[in-house]
Amino acid sequence: MRLLTAGESHGIGLVGVLEGLPAGAKIDIEKVNADLARRQHGYGRGGRQKIETDRIEVISGLNGGRTLASPVAYFIRNRDYVNWTEVMSPTDGDIDKKKLTRVRPGHADLTGIKKYGFGDNARPVLERASARETAARVAGGSICRQVLEELGVTVEGKVLHVCGIDDTEAQHAAIDAAKAAGDTLGGEVEITVKGMPLGVGSYVQYDRRLDALYAFHLMGMNAVKSVGIGMGAKLAYMKGSEAHDEIFPDGRHTNRAGGIDAGMSNGEDIVLTASLKPIPTLMNALRTVDVSTGEQATADTERSDVCVVEAAVVVLESVVAIATLTALLDTFGGDTMEELRSRMDERRRK
Repeated sequence: MRLLTAGESHGIGLVGVLEGLPAGAKIDIEKVNADLARRQHGYGRGGRQKIETDRIEVISGLNGGRTLASPVAYFIRNRDYVNWTEVMSPTDGDIDKKKLTRVRPGHADLTGIKKYGFGDNARPVLERASARETAARVAGGSICRQVLEELGVTVEGKVLHVCGIDDTEAQHAAIDAAKAAGDTLGGEVEITVKGMPLGVGSYVQYDRRLDALYAFHLMGMNAVKSVGIGMGAKLAYMKGSEAHDEIFPDGRHTNRAGGIDAGMSNGEDIVLTASLKPIPTLMNALRTVDVSTGEQATADTERSDVCVVEAAVVVLESVVAIATLTALLDTFGGDTMEELRSRMDERRRK
């Protein structure tokens, strides 16, 4: 299974194509729209969210609310496109009308213009590198979550901390202070997968390891700079006698491994963490170079967020759902939901 997305931040809209779903899964479009709304909320979000009201328009792959096994194609309209038509129209837009030359540290701007030959305009880079694209992944991931729930597997996330602060009220105060200072904040999110049968993934090849698949999908999320499985980096500071989950006749009493041993699910909850850097667009702009002149400058500022950690929970849930369903289909196969469910149930009985 795979998800492909297309679309620019201020273009007509975003497109997703989700290929490889089994036939017969029940999909509630309003649940997808609810997840899209979750992405737009969260303390510290920017002005763009006041413009967009994201809703999914399914083009193919569903009938009567059930999957057909053919690719599910969908569209999410960018309401802000009406303000950007002269710049972003695919047929007669002029992207140089909204040049971005004072490239932003921490963004794709400088490397992107050099890689793709965009001269002194980072606008084409920004438009695709923007986290606006994650709306398409949330929609695809929301569909996958509904399939997983039919199979008895759930994916849930939560904020662990914002800039080291774990109290919600104190987090909001810190975000307010950062906004007043023209700054931004990062943090950490935890995602838990429950109901995963044992033996999903494999140790026989490195690219079939379940933890590698999760790390790939999580690291593909904008702003994520590190990923943990179970206790993650903390295990590096522990002795072997402290780090591993001992096995007893009634099962494991701890879950330091985060539900994955040697690239395979071991029947425990799968626990994943993702650390997000502060958003690199600062209202109190950082120093940079204006690529049109070569002179020292302060970075361009676009309408942006102060902190995306809370909003990132649903995005990370979505990419983990995509990875989880991909792994289940790779392990058990099945052209229909009935086939996939029966094979998973057989494994669970072992």
